[in-house]
Amino acid sequence: MRVPDLFDPEPQTWGLRADPYLWRALRAHLAGQEIPGSPGELADLLHQAFRELAGTDLASDPATSVYLEQYEHGGMSSGMISLGAWRQDLMPMLTERARTRLPGWPRPTDPDHPDRGQG
Repeated sequence: MRVPDLFDPEPQTWGLRADPYLWRALRAHLAGQEIPGSPGELADLLHQAFRELAGTDLASDPATSVYLEQYEHGGMSSGMISLGAWRQDLMPMLTERARTRLPGWPRPTDPDHPDRGQG
């Protein structure tokens, strides 16, 4: 399975107006890329691609949104990317899709799941 397969179907809701354009750009950017062997490796790959396309790091940028002219297509919040939506909903959605589609990936309740015991 390839990473772009995780981007279909598109989410029903977005944070800000440019989020769907970035979603589609990420899918195209990762075309041909195989899904890595672990959730952590997938998260690293997705975050690196996000940094390359959005010019910011989801993990370290404290902002809630950023403006990217290349994703401006009209409207009041045109060109705005919701970092909060990407952190809380969109990136986790992609990882969860991989988890449900790939045999052998740990589930959140598995002892070897990377998020187990955190909080």
